Amino acid sequence: MKKFILLLLAALVAFYMFGREKTQIKNLGNPGESIVAFGDSLTYGHGAAQEQSYPALLARKTARPVVNLGLNGDTADAAPRRLPDVLAQNPYMVLIEFGGNDFMRGVALEQSVSAVEQMVDAVQAAGAVAVVVDTGGYYGMKKYTKAYKKLAREKGAVFVPGILDGVFGQRGLMSDQIHPNARGYELVADKVYQEIEAYL
Repeated sequence: MKKFILLLLAALVAFYMFGREKTQIKNLGNPGESIVAFGDSLTYGHGAAQEQSYPALLARKTARPVVNLGLNGDTADAAPRRLPDVLAQNPYMVLIEFGGNDFMRGVALEQSVSAVEQMVDAVQAAGAVAVVVDTGGYYGMKKYTKAYKKLAREKGAVFVPGILDGVFGQRGLMSDQIHPNARGYELVADKVYQEIEAYL
């Protein structure tokens, strides 16, 4: 019986190790200094004080400088124009969080995903680690989750799933119908940190 249990445990460990995504993350160990949080109002921290935004909270968790380049109302489709500002920060890692505004404005999914791919390519070409941050939460956003996960796997980028899952729609965690409050952003920061910690 003991032998059977040991074999079962070994099988479970093997499944866990080899069943996980085998994405080789590009540009690990690069000489960049900062983490850049590049996104829309969810990155900016709309609905909370700036020191309660998820990038500010992430800086405390990582003990690295985190530059907040969130812009209220920005879309994936429009964001590539801001890439020079992102790359000027000498980033070690860039967190790319877009999609919610694209969805609400009816931008074609393919167009949004293509723009995120363009941003990932630019970040990696500059030698930094690219992180694709999926919004999740909203009704209808699952198609973005699937597309972003596939993109991250193909590009050798880190993937952060559904930062609003478990936050969106929870009264005690939201400042309005779309944005978290300070407590909600704490959970967002925890989710992001959990996925990027191993690559810092």
